[in-house]
Amino acid sequence: MKTKAAVVYEPGKRIEIEELDLDGPKEGEVLIRYTHAGLCHSDIHIAHGDLPARLPMVLGHEGAGIIEEIGPGVTRVKAGDKVVCSFIPNCGVCRYCATGRQSICDMGATILEGYLPGPRFPMTGPRGEYGAMCMIGTFSQWGTVSQTSVVKVDDDLPLEKAVLVGCGVPTGWGSAVNTANVAPGDTVAIFGIGGIGINAVQGARYAGAKNVVAIDPLENKREKAMELGATHAFATAEEAQAAITDMTRGQGADSAILTVDLMTAEVVEAGFNAIGKGGTVVVTGLNKLEIPTVTVSGSILTLFRKSIKGSLFGDCNPTTDIPKILGLYQAGDLKLDEIITRTYKLEEVNEGYDDLLAGKNVRGVMVHEH
Repeated sequence: MKTKAAVVYEPGKRIEIEELDLDGPKEGEVLIRYTHAGLCHSDIHIAHGDLPARLPMVLGHEGAGIIEEIGPGVTRVKAGDKVVCSFIPNCGVCRYCATGRQSICDMGATILEGYLPGPRFPMTGPRGEYGAMCMIGTFSQWGTVSQTSVVKVDDDLPLEKAVLVGCGVPTGWGSAVNTANVAPGDTVAIFGIGGIGINAVQGARYAGAKNVVAIDPLENKREKAMELGATHAFATAEEAQAAITDMTRGQGADSAILTVDLMTAEVVEAGFNAIGKGGTVVVTGLNKLEIPTVTVSGSILTLFRKSIKGSLFGDCNPTTDIPKILGLYQAGDLKLDEIITRTYKLEEVNEGYDDLLAGKNVRGVMVHEH
C-alpha cells in the first residue's frame, strides 16, 4: 500500500514529504492507521544530526491511531483497538523488562536504525529502504510496527490528547515522580519548560512538592508552568538560585530536573548548584553524543552526597504507565488539553518545527488526514 510520510534525507536539510510503499504486517507486527503524532524535539535531533541515525528515516516517535490489521502471533492488540505508541519498544522478556525497567529494553538498541526485528524495513521508496524513527515513524499516514511498540488504550479516550503519552508526558512526569523521586514538601527546580519540562512540573506538583521552580527564558513557557502547578517561575538560573536559597533557608533544592532542548555543561552545572546536600540532578535533555555535558566537581559530589542520574522515558514502564497516566488525565489530575498549543497537517511539519524552535509552542500535534 501507499503512505505519505515526512522524511529526513540529510542532516540539516528541510524535512520532505514523500509517498512510500508500505508492506503489511508479518509475524509479531501490526498495521496501524495513525490519526495523530506529537511534534517532539527529539525528531529535530535526528534532522539536525545531533543523534547518529541511519538515513533516510521517516520521523515521528509520538503516535496514536487504530490497529487495522495484525500479523501472525500478535497477542497484545487486535484489529479495531485504539493504541498509543511507545517510542521505546518493550519485549517483556529481556533482563531489563523482566526487572521492571522497560524503558531500557534491549529492543531499544535499534531505534535510531529504524528497522523492525530481522532486520526488516517495511517502508521503501525512491532511495531504497526507509527507517522509521524509534521503529514507529509516526509522521506517516500508516505504519507497520512491532506489537511491542503499541499499548491499547480505552475506546473513549481522545487520541489527539492521548498521543502525548507516547513520549513527552511520561518522560517529564516520570523524571519527577520516578527518577527524582519527588516527595511531599520537596523543593524542585525544573530547567526548560517545553513538552517534557511542563510535565515534570505536573509530576512534581502531583507528588506533593512544596516549591516547584520553573526556569525558562520565554514568558509564555513560564506562564504555562505557573498555570499547571509551578509555584515560582524565573527567566534565568541565577534568579532561580537566589530564590531557592531563600525559600529553603540555604539548604538548596531536593532535586533539579533538566529538560532543556539542548543540554549543555552550563545547564548541568546550574542544576548541580541548585541542589543541596543529598540532592539529585536528573538529566533528561539531550545533545550531540560526543559533547561532554557533565563536568562538575567530583569532590562536591562526594562531600555533599549529591547524585546525577540519567532518565529515559521517565523511568516509566510503557505497558503499565501509559494507561496509568491516561487514567490520571481521565480523572482530571493531569492536564493534556492545556499543553497543546496548535495542530498541524503532515504537509505543515516544517512549519511545526519552526514554531517549536522559535518557542511558540508548548506542544504541537500533527493531525493525519486519510
